[in-house]
Amino acid sequence: MAKAETALIAIGYRYFLAVAETGSVRAASRSLNVAASAISRQLILLEESLGVSLFDRSGRGLTLSPAGLILLQGLRVAAQGHEKTMDELSALKGLKRGLLRIATVESISVSILPDMLLDFASRYQGIEVAVTVAGSDAVTAIVRDHQADLGFTFNPTSLEGLEAVASSDLHLGAIMAPAHPLAKAQRLSLADCADFPLAWPSPGLSLRAILDSAPAARRIRPAFECNSLRLMASLARRGSCIAFQTPIGIEQELALGELAWIPLSDKRLPLDRLKVVARQGAGGRPALDAFLAIARHHLPQN
Repeated sequence: MAKAETALIAIGYRYFLAVAETGSVRAASRSLNVAASAISRQLILLEESLGVSLFDRSGRGLTLSPAGLILLQGLRVAAQGHEKTMDELSALKGLKRGLLRIATVESISVSILPDMLLDFASRYQGIEVAVTVAGSDAVTAIVRDHQADLGFTFNPTSLEGLEAVASSDLHLGAIMAPAHPLAKAQRLSLADCADFPLAWPSPGLSLRAILDSAPAARRIRPAFECNSLRLMASLARRGSCIAFQTPIGIEQELALGELAWIPLSDKRLPLDRLKVVARQGAGGRPALDAFLAIARHHLPQN
């Protein structure tokens, strides 16, 4: 293959990834600061060189064809291999360069993770860390699809292709304003809370599945249903509303006395299980292993 042709294919791969990950040529154009016409032209050249159609253009937008899905997965695996090679080379220089990608749920992103990131950055200043915040099951999917190296999630429904490299079990509690009538209680049940406005997690949050497993949950009629723990905590902080979660993500509000956290006493209520996940066999990357050591140090102790 001629050198010029190889260069064109490499550019085509780059543009293909941008379109596949942003969802459109126009979005890829903004992301890459490259004219949309140039991106479209390179995609056509790439498809001609490979002899397959990478996108289904029959609808209003672009969707990946079966061949496009295969190429996307292959490029992500190749990128992961490249990053591992760069990590290994960086190890010879004392971890002075590299990229580490982390996916995390919201609560970890506002409390534990910032301390981990700052600790890691102070030790390995040449390693760039990219963070994506997503829902619990989305975190595992992102790691599984080679879009992140490490994931922080609660109660993953499936660990297929992944392994839990660290974990911490946490108790659920009711959170409320310090002036709330129940704020001085030592323990509370869901039934105790039911006479007050409740902020309830939306379906899809791991917290919802835990709460729904309690028999008393069948009689709960919440005032609010939210897919954000931060929003539920804000509702609780402002008045008579009660929300439910672990202390993770609200440490500052608890320390400042802006929220009270009362453990739940309902029998058979499962623990909230924080899992740090990676792809099976992903160990051996110096940057990943270094961050994982720091993460284990910062995780709540059971």
